Amino acid sequence: MGRDVAAARISGQDRRRYREKVRRCLDVLARMLGESQFEFERPHIGMEIELNLIDGCGDPQMRNADVLKAIADPAWATELGQFNLEINIPPRTLGGAGTGELENEVLGHLEHADARAREVGAELVMIGILPTLRRSDIGEESMSANDRYKMLNDQIFAARGEEMRIDIDGPEPLRMHADCILPEAACTSVQFHLQVSPEQFGAYWNAAQAIAGPQVALAANSPFLFGHRLWDETRITLFEQATDTRPEELKAQGVRPRVWFGERWITSVFDLFEENTRYFPALLPLCDEEDPLDVLERGGIPQLGELMLHNGTVYRWNRPVYAVVDGRPHLRVENRVLPAGPTVADVIANGAFYYGLVRMLAEEERPVWTRMSFGTAEENLHRAARRGMDARLYWPGMSEVHVTDLVLRRLLPLAYQGLDRWGVDPSRRDRLLGIIEQRCLTRRTGARWQVETVRALEERNGATRPEALREMVRGYVEAMRSNEPVHTWPVAA
Repeated sequence: MGRDVAAARISGQDRRRYREKVRRCLDVLARMLGESQFEFERPHIGMEIELNLIDGCGDPQMRNADVLKAIADPAWATELGQFNLEINIPPRTLGGAGTGELENEVLGHLEHADARAREVGAELVMIGILPTLRRSDIGEESMSANDRYKMLNDQIFAARGEEMRIDIDGPEPLRMHADCILPEAACTSVQFHLQVSPEQFGAYWNAAQAIAGPQVALAANSPFLFGHRLWDETRITLFEQATDTRPEELKAQGVRPRVWFGERWITSVFDLFEENTRYFPALLPLCDEEDPLDVLERGGIPQLGELMLHNGTVYRWNRPVYAVVDGRPHLRVENRVLPAGPTVADVIANGAFYYGLVRMLAEEERPVWTRMSFGTAEENLHRAARRGMDARLYWPGMSEVHVTDLVLRRLLPLAYQGLDRWGVDPSRRDRLLGIIEQRCLTRRTGARWQVETVRALEERNGATRPEALREMVRGYVEAMRSNEPVHTWPVAA
């Protein structure tokens, strides 16, 4: 999704040719779906984790190029800001030994990378928004040295025609303007991938949309931005605003945003790609040499490069992905709603809850999306992002209910059943979903720990907000390295 591009000057002819290629790719995809070319033996899962770099004080460290060179591992890549990195965990089947070793594998990757980062004066931290990030850190000079990011920035602001406005309410509201897309770099997330068949895609995507609110409430980890305490998961609204190509007039006309929950339940993956093509102009109109129809008619599998590049600039919270792996095409649901951290154990527990729950909901005889409006699912997401564990969400058969009651009484038992269907070892299932249960019982998320720690440092120790944030981040990193789930973290001042 984050493919590199070469610097280029975009002409009107480039845009017309790109639009034609995207539509040609869409036609080829429709034909492939009709010809049932997406066979596979067993679904695979995958994961991406975005991280921040800090210095010894807990402030952002703008050295991702140096850290990547030190790590020297192709699994790692840059992200938008020079204080960001991303790791791609190799795909594996869900269930069996491969799933069981995932936590240790991720821990090994992060420990190795952190050791190499320290050699160049940086440390890694998994957190939804780095609390010590300052407005002075988000100028264009802090953008990673990648032509894709520069072009994306230029195209978004060309479409807007004006500065970006960030307006977030909360206990300490934030209102500001930005002249580049670097505020987006403050948002670091975990993305869970799940390979599905074309026949099942609509059900799995709908199920993922339906549970976005509960997911975010359980995993909130982004309460601070530029020194302001905002939402429990501020990352949701920040990402929506920081990549918005619409000036106020286009918003008023109902033009769709590029960070998009969507507007309807679907029956086919084609619905999503077709909407992307119909509603959104190109941001990176760069064409490949491949003729997808010619490749298909010669018996090959086309990459559909233009369609996938365009898809990567429409930021759905659950995104459809088409890819060719080992010469075979496949489809994935990319779940993008969760923040990074606090620990690897928490991240893997979040994944277990998601994979187990989404399977059960996708296979229900009377699906949840037939009993809940699409708008309600979107409202649940934003309620959860604002209030985290205090959110009240709507769920069919329960009406409006406190999120912890919803999870403990309805969703967590389904997640247990779903992991059994995937063939996950019961001992690993119980440990991971036990973390989710304890989070509900203690009402302790990463966001809550951050807020309580900063409050304690300010009230008991008389620390200023910047001092409290730095000290909190140092304590967070120490606890993160322990891999003890966040519900066990004490608030120390």
